[in-house]
Amino acid sequence: MAVRKTDNTWAVSFYYNEWNGDRVRHRKTRFKTKKEAQQYERDFLQNHSGTPEMSFGALVSLYMDDCKTRLRSTTYANKEHLIFKKIMPFFENVTIDSITPAMVRRWQTELMNDEHGYSETYLKTIHNQMSAIMNYAVKYYGLQSNPAAKCGAMGKKRADSMLFWTQDEFKRFEEMISDKLYSKVIFNLLYWTGMRSGELLALTLSDFDFQNNAVSITKSYTRLGGEDIINPPKTPAGRRVVTVPASVMSLVYEYSQRLPYYNPSSRLFEFTKYYLWHEIDRGCKKSGVKRIRVHDLRHSHASLLIELGYSPLLIAERLGHENIETTLQTYSHLYPNKQEQLAQELEELILDKN
Repeated sequence: MAVRKTDNTWAVSFYYNEWNGDRVRHRKTRFKTKKEAQQYERDFLQNHSGTPEMSFGALVSLYMDDCKTRLRSTTYANKEHLIFKKIMPFFENVTIDSITPAMVRRWQTELMNDEHGYSETYLKTIHNQMSAIMNYAVKYYGLQSNPAAKCGAMGKKRADSMLFWTQDEFKRFEEMISDKLYSKVIFNLLYWTGMRSGELLALTLSDFDFQNNAVSITKSYTRLGGEDIINPPKTPAGRRVVTVPASVMSLVYEYSQRLPYYNPSSRLFEFTKYYLWHEIDRGCKKSGVKRIRVHDLRHSHASLLIELGYSPLLIAERLGHENIETTLQTYSHLYPNKQEQLAQELEELILDKN
């Protein structure tokens, strides 16, 4: 190690071995003190050593570098936010081989008692991320076992109850936001097709087939770092054609005819998810219907299809689920009434036969 003072700051220069065996020189300047320069070198070499003695912060750095080349930018950003806000503050400077199940348990307790009152499903998501990081250390960096797996999970995979609107509730809401044609069109599409908000915000006029009353869903929109980003669906099943009620297609056409100088290949609804949140809040306050999330309109559509008696397979295809198990796991609690109806209809068949 060579630590030298240059002008009024300190610089450090040293060699390290890259992952492919190459010996590389690394130099860093502008440290305020000699101690800071020395600590930087220790941290840097620890990051590259890849042993169980490295800090959790060093492990996360390696883990995120690995994820960055494999994940979509939006997925990576969400992962990064969760890790650095909910996990790193507790474990950053702890060596990974000294993280025990009891320590993970204390971290869980802090989150479960947090004043923000995190939902059970969000707690589950946070724990899954912590477990994924530790599994990464087990698989690639010699950690003996995953303490997050040993201590048990927190939260729940699915909420105890799911919020959704009935047709009557949606109609009451629709009346209150119909003063803005674009809002009326947007929320009718969300409620009557079950598409995701990101899928809707990525739509162009050329995606609509007015002759066959259908819309092609081939992409998704998000805003990240002040930039509009259009990505393909996460899975092949997300790319689909969804039929649309004729009256809703008429609304889309009416809206499109009022747009000045519109390019059919541009986004039809040039809004953000924040606008949708704002409008659903406005409509709920004016109509008095219960407040739900924008994503709950997707649940509302699914519950409507279940009530109408459509099969889980058809619902899975319409929602763009990768497999029918996702549909059944998400909406299984909405089927008990159907079981009673099924038993009654079987009983009627028995009586008819006798």
